[in-house]
Amino acid sequence: MDSWNDQIAMAVAAGTGVLLVATFVWLGVLSSKLRKLKKSHQQMIGETGVPNMEEVMNVIHERLAALDGKQNLQDEKTEKNEKRLASLMGRVGVHRFNAFSDSGSDLSFSIAFVNEDQDGVVITGIHGREQTFLYAKPIDKGQSAYMLTPEEKTAISLAMQKG
Repeated sequence: MDSWNDQIAMAVAAGTGVLLVATFVWLGVLSSKLRKLKKSHQQMIGETGVPNMEEVMNVIHERLAALDGKQNLQDEKTEKNEKRLASLMGRVGVHRFNAFSDSGSDLSFSIAFVNEDQDGVVITGIHGREQTFLYAKPIDKGQSAYMLTPEEKTAISLAMQKG
């Protein structure tokens, strides 16, 4: 019967040994996963200097809120600049013509400087043999308080086609 107890003791010792080896393998796997988790945690925290994850998230939230405020400010500035740019007299139309049938070439002109809203000015130069006359007329929404000549209307039309 002694051999029977010895066999049981050997089986228990072998089982305990196998269990001990399995525990060490499991401990190695868990240690590896813990190292990876610590590495990921360190990468996520980065240079914030804050070890607590909740504090890191609060810092990130504050930074995002500050960036959002800056973005809104930039959007407002961009919209303001777009409106200002649209109001500039960036469109120019030039129409040359012969004001008098007895002169030789197209030395007279009408030039229009307008913005997108057709606000601006049209300048006309009438060239004759002995004199040249210049006229300037303000333009508001494509119209003027002064009567526009067909040449001036053509210059305004040419300016509005650009853009």
